[in-house]
Amino acid sequence: MSFEITGKIVAKFDVVQRTESFRTREFVIEKVEDFNGKFISQFIKFQLVQDRTSLIDRFREGDEVKVSFNIKGSRWEKDGRVNYITNLDAWRIELLTPSEEQPSPGSQTSVANEYNTYSSPPAEGEDDLPF
Repeated sequence: MSFEITGKIVAKFDVVQRTESFRTREFVIEKVEDFNGKFISQFIKFQLVQDRTSLIDRFREGDEVKVSFNIKGSRWEKDGRVNYITNLDAWRIELLTPSEEQPSPGSQTSVANEYNTYSSPPAEGEDDLPF
């Protein structure tokens, strides 16, 4: 099942090589919601895996984006203790509104070419997790 959410990019993290053949990268968006005139910020952390870790490269903090993602969960047990892990696996990021920052000298001037990044959703049953 696929979900979508819009928000402003507030953090981008480096790629983490989890195993020899598995890598991840995380980023965070801020989703501001209006609750009867009171604005509440929600900070949502997403994970990019394998060849999708570069999807966030073309975006800057402050950009308003739409993120398409899947929810993945796993059960993990060690030393008799059980833990459950939930990940929001992003597979597409689309620019809605660029940040107020000006592009650096020598960068591309076309917003459409510089920012829009598309990816296909993971195939049904495809699992990027190493366990």
